[in-house]
Amino acid sequence: MGRAKKVVLAYSGGVDTSVCIPYLIKEYGVEEVVTFAADLGQGDELAPIQKKAIEAGATRSLVGDLIQPFIEKFAFPAIRANALYEGRYPLSTALARPLIASRLVEIAREVDADAVAHGCTGKGNDQVRFDVAIGALAPDLKVLTPAREWGMSREETIAYGERFGIPAPVSKKAPYSIDLNLLGRSVEAGSLEDPFLPPPEEVFEMTSSIDNAPNTPQDIEISFEDGNPVAIDGERLDPVTLIRKANFLAGHHGFGRLDIIENRVVGIKSREIYETPGLLLLIRAHQELESLTLSADVLRLKNQLEREWADLVYQGFWFSPLKDALDGFFEPTQNQVNGCVRIRLHKGNAIILGRNSNTNSLYMPTMATYSSDDIFDHQSAEGFIYIWGLPSRIWAAVKKE
Repeated sequence: MGRAKKVVLAYSGGVDTSVCIPYLIKEYGVEEVVTFAADLGQGDELAPIQKKAIEAGATRSLVGDLIQPFIEKFAFPAIRANALYEGRYPLSTALARPLIASRLVEIAREVDADAVAHGCTGKGNDQVRFDVAIGALAPDLKVLTPAREWGMSREETIAYGERFGIPAPVSKKAPYSIDLNLLGRSVEAGSLEDPFLPPPEEVFEMTSSIDNAPNTPQDIEISFEDGNPVAIDGERLDPVTLIRKANFLAGHHGFGRLDIIENRVVGIKSREIYETPGLLLLIRAHQELESLTLSADVLRLKNQLEREWADLVYQGFWFSPLKDALDGFFEPTQNQVNGCVRIRLHKGNAIILGRNSNTNSLYMPTMATYSSDDIFDHQSAEGFIYIWGLPSRIWAAVKKE
């Protein structure tokens, strides 16, 4: 492949992506670097980030507000899929990557760039997610990966950046690597690299500690329509506002902290600290409502496919035929997921108190009750059990002979 002349760089303002700008120009011979910073609700002031990119040598520095599509097109499908990687991590960081990748491709087309670039390292998950997504959306575009190729240590990378006036943002006091968006925070590095040490309280921002959480529990109700959360305590909210409120309520009561030994795509284990209060709360409520409104066979199969869906997203295959096929299975099931769930938040816990669906509940009180209202035909159980256990009895008889 020939040399790239114009490159669109996924830009966060951190050390690696900042150093990528002069490195692309000096070492790769790139003539123009256009940076793109995504606003995913992380709360950062992005104007200084734009300024920093220009000072580092970018010809243009773009910012895009992707908060609404991030929640509606990525977070809500994850809630409907009850997506938990390895049964625990709700993909708060992973869900952002295909959205950023798709916008990088769009910008590359708009500015007539012949390549896109990112600052992901060679042992992280994000490099996989970006490369695979961009390859699926625009296989003709080159993907440049300076941080994967430059072979510099952290100290050497900082020193290289300082030659071009790029300050080092990470202090010795708090040497953590942090990714933040509206769905949550992921924290790694520093003292967290020892999996036997508890995470210090300083790494948490979205959630209260158990000690600082309120002593008085709070009961809330979360309402769903077609599998999507639409209201909290009867107040109908737009998707972004609903996520913010769920974050506040759950985080205030200390719910949503995760300390995980995680299996990365590249084959290594890493210790990850996550704060995902609202997303975990909504998935928990959604699971409970599905238990009331979906049939047993659909629940069993959906539970299997949910893990496959989460694996695909974690591994970078948002844009893939299998993911599309799984979406096709999930979609009609969600037409039945309507109703509300009552949850008690208290000292790091989200305790299910009740669930209700006026239109789609498969729970029949007259079938479940042991009172005089019982309409279940108990005598039919004998014939059912005879047929149900027939294969086992035949097997036992043959074995005995």
